[in-house]
Amino acid sequence: MKKVITVTLGSSKKDFEFKTRFLGQEFSVQRLGADRDSSKAWELMRRQQANADAIALSDTVDHYHVGLRTVVNKESQRLMQVVTRVPVTTGASLRRLLQVRAVRHVQKELGHYFNNNLVLFLSGMRNYDMAVALSEYTRNLSFADPVFHAGSPLLLTSLEQLEIYAKGKELIPDIVPGEFLKSVLKTVKNKIVANAVARSHVIVGTFREIQAVAAGGNLEGKTLITSAIDDEALAFFTKHKVNLVVDVSPKLFDRVVGISTITAMILASMDKPESEVSDHDFEEIINELDIKPRLLHPTGHFRNIRRFAFVVHPLSQEYIKKGFPLPKGTPKFIMDKVETLAAYMPPMVYCKMSNIVSPSGAEAEGWLISVGGTPKEMLSHSPEFTYRRLLHAAKIAEGLGAQIMGLGAFTKVVGDAGITVARRASIPITTGNSYSASGALWAAADAMRRMGLVKVDKDSKKVPAKTMVIGATGSIGSVSARLLAMAFDEVVIAGRDMKKLNELRDSILQDTPDAKVISSTDYDSLLGEMDMIVTSTSGAGKKILDITRVKPGCVITDVARPLDLPPSEVAKRPDVLVIESGEIELPTPVKGMKSIGLPKNVIYACLAETIVLALEGRFEVFTIGRDTEWEKVKEIYKLGIKHGMKLAAISGVKGVYTDEDIAKVVSLAKKARLTWKGSSSGSTAKAPVKKAPVKKAPVKKAPVKKAAKKAPAKAVVAPKKPVSKQAPAKKSAGRTIVKKKTAA
Repeated sequence: MKKVITVTLGSSKKDFEFKTRFLGQEFSVQRLGADRDSSKAWELMRRQQANADAIALSDTVDHYHVGLRTVVNKESQRLMQVVTRVPVTTGASLRRLLQVRAVRHVQKELGHYFNNNLVLFLSGMRNYDMAVALSEYTRNLSFADPVFHAGSPLLLTSLEQLEIYAKGKELIPDIVPGEFLKSVLKTVKNKIVANAVARSHVIVGTFREIQAVAAGGNLEGKTLITSAIDDEALAFFTKHKVNLVVDVSPKLFDRVVGISTITAMILASMDKPESEVSDHDFEEIINELDIKPRLLHPTGHFRNIRRFAFVVHPLSQEYIKKGFPLPKGTPKFIMDKVETLAAYMPPMVYCKMSNIVSPSGAEAEGWLISVGGTPKEMLSHSPEFTYRRLLHAAKIAEGLGAQIMGLGAFTKVVGDAGITVARRASIPITTGNSYSASGALWAAADAMRRMGLVKVDKDSKKVPAKTMVIGATGSIGSVSARLLAMAFDEVVIAGRDMKKLNELRDSILQDTPDAKVISSTDYDSLLGEMDMIVTSTSGAGKKILDITRVKPGCVITDVARPLDLPPSEVAKRPDVLVIESGEIELPTPVKGMKSIGLPKNVIYACLAETIVLALEGRFEVFTIGRDTEWEKVKEIYKLGIKHGMKLAAISGVKGVYTDEDIAKVVSLAKKARLTWKGSSSGSTAKAPVKKAPVKKAPVKKAPVKKAAKKAPAKAVVAPKKPVSKQAPAKKSAGRTIVKKKTAA
């Protein structure tokens, strides 16, 4: 029978002895505590080597390998040198391998768990290899070595700083961690570590180190990476509401033993000193024993909280007034100056959102980060001006621990629509346009269903209605056009560049050969035929369409921010339903969120995309550029359903539309259609006006002016798409209408 003795500087009250079978051999394992007395530990090791096949030394300062440098602890060296007859170890080699394996295991099993986490090492030199492994997933590493070793008020914040510190380590006297921690706790400087623990997501250290810095609930919700956690330690973590404990020491026996003990057992079984056992040998044994870290949940409920950030900005001077203490009557020339100055302000955290819980159990929290530029100011500068502010926001988000960042409103329109920012930012970026397109069509479909003016034949594959997408070559517009072409009889794609429109039309016909698609740069004459219109432009205040020419009962979904249709325009047509894209309702009551101009617990679809990706653990560049993939639109829609996202009540410029509001629009639309001749003939529409207070007032019909005849539009019929013999398709239709250009 092999005999392994572990000498520890810990308490002798926890001493034990047990017998077990390990690597095909019988073992007797004994623990002897020295009660923080290094002289007693030295004597125990000297005497017990005569009775042991291997000796383990634990709970002491180990030798470190930091970068290319090895730091030798003189006290540990003195204790180990007394053992000359049998192998002796601190378990450093096996510990290093198990630490790295633990990081890889958790990252894989819990889905990108460490991505951009704020990680605090209570001893970076002891855990250097783990720090290197974690640096692959996050740059937010900090090290408390200078505080614990020298009483410094500063933490190290990079691996490079840790390596430089290790070079000067021999100038600082070695102190046993427990004694030093006890003395540091009596000083003000220790508050630095306690505060760092509170700010961090992950803390790495021994149980005694973690126990010493626990204060004021700073361990609540944290992830701890440590080793050899017994029932007493687990009870302590439960009391402090720790979320997850990653124990790198495997529990191979009924009793918990440290890595140094397991290493000594391996050396005894091989009859070799540690210097003759390679990392490869240890790896083979780890694989043979199928050693994995223990994932412990002290509270009994594991919370996998993912983090996001989202960029917002003021859409107009009115938004600036809401955010700053400016008098309502501030003259416009002063507000113009304020608007200009606001664009140069550095990004700042607007608020933190929390308690976003998916039905799947996943949780998310995040920050809204504000940049000061309005769309007007962004357009007046080069794209690089906005890029730099967005990259600054991304840097702030990274420092907060956000794992993905979304671009809101006009920030996703500027320049190349997120491509440059995604390439230069250190965390994944998404514009949210996939969910914006999904939400817009989701809301439009719901609105049309509630209005009931378009009758859908259940046997028909397509809705018998005409639709138009204004700003069709943009990111949201193009994917909206693709999806509408699959579902509606006819789609008009409208914009400013006929070449791009025709390219989009041809691409749509390749995907949907039986679609009827019309390209137009002068689309006012077609407005009167449309049952649904989606506006998704970057007009920023320009007039996009003449609402007086729109068909009564038409549903207009305004996806643009700022809105393409201001309240003054919407008021002209009470017989037309204008909705502000499709907002999303969160699955649980959100905490900490400040107003973004929407009802409580309702958010923009682009923000919802960022949150859904966070809940799913998809920390990737999802939607950027102007060519949004409709496959991603479908995917984000399904993921949204999975995580409990719901279409919010459809709303317009005056707020949420009730059933009564929609019924009123339908009633006015039906009456207006009695005299409606369509905008193609040049007529304009006026909704019937009721004379108060009579319920059924006679309607005054506005005289219809006879419109001057227009020259017939030049139409170019797109060439038919060749049809495969194996899969005959329906005849496709595509037209190009070229007229005088209007702003879109």
